[in-house]
Amino acid sequence: MATLASEAQRPAMSRFERYLSLWVAACIAVGIGLGHILPEAFAVIAAAEIARVNLVVAVLIWLMIVPMLLKIDFAALGAVRQHWKGVGVTLFVNWAVKPFSMAALGTLFLGWLFAPLLPASEIPSYIAGLILLAAAPCTAMVFVWSNLCDGEPAYTLSQVALNDVLMIFLFAPLVGLLLGVAAITVPWDTLLLSVALYIMVPVIVAQLFRRAVLANGGQAALDGLLACLGPVSLVALLATLLLLFGFQGEQILSQPLVIALIAVPILIQVYFNAGIAYWLSRRFGVAWCVAAPAALIGASNFFELAVAAAISLFGLQSGAALATVVGVLVEVPVMLSVISIVKRTRGWYERGAMA
Repeated sequence: MATLASEAQRPAMSRFERYLSLWVAACIAVGIGLGHILPEAFAVIAAAEIARVNLVVAVLIWLMIVPMLLKIDFAALGAVRQHWKGVGVTLFVNWAVKPFSMAALGTLFLGWLFAPLLPASEIPSYIAGLILLAAAPCTAMVFVWSNLCDGEPAYTLSQVALNDVLMIFLFAPLVGLLLGVAAITVPWDTLLLSVALYIMVPVIVAQLFRRAVLANGGQAALDGLLACLGPVSLVALLATLLLLFGFQGEQILSQPLVIALIAVPILIQVYFNAGIAYWLSRRFGVAWCVAAPAALIGASNFFELAVAAAISLFGLQSGAALATVVGVLVEVPVMLSVISIVKRTRGWYERGAMA
């Protein structure tokens, strides 16, 4: 298939993407500074809301999400049969393990161990942000991770397409369930609006636009468009983070340990879920070129969606929004370390998978 060949030849992580954590750190500093210097401007932005959806952030979120969804070819779902064991492992980790493990780790660390060091009124919101982060499996960045570890492109493409479909139906019920268990009030109308606004509509728009581009210019035109839109997506992400930290600045300055403490359960769950996916793949005899991206897909998050949902559900200045931003901060270095681990253990993996 031409689509799969194109995916196999996709470029490695760009320098801009590789240093995403550095740019996020810069946005933290700039956002906090601007929030302190220009509080009136941020107040105007915060007031631009309709049905609890901030219009400025909504535009930025769409600029983040739609270019990523353009990469997805839902025709690739037919390739699921070729790698059904790897797909099964990833689905199990993404939907039956990761959200629940994150809720448990968030409650353990933020709700108990670290509670004396955190503002008590924000702890439920922090935990909610972690739940939103874990309930959204990663999409576009997985292509980069898979390419860096020589993963099977057909598996990666079909798995991401399947996760996008499942998110439409599972994200809201799963988030609602876990927030309810954590005794956090679930604004169902806003949650369902977020699913429609940030999953269903972008998926439909992206697929219609993708088909139009392919019909008029073929794969070369689509590849060129994606190359142009890639920076737009990341710049929109950074602009959103700048706004978030502009609103969160005073809280962060008064509680400098908050970001580090929120990062602890995120780090643990990434390695925990990647390890489960990698170990299960080995037990079931999955080829390493599928097991490597399976571990990465099982561990990473669709942080753009999590940020959008947190803002819609809890507001720009909420602890939930801050928690999802911490996920963005740690994503790149942590996932690069997971890639290093799976590549270094390839010999061990293949000896066990063949046994």
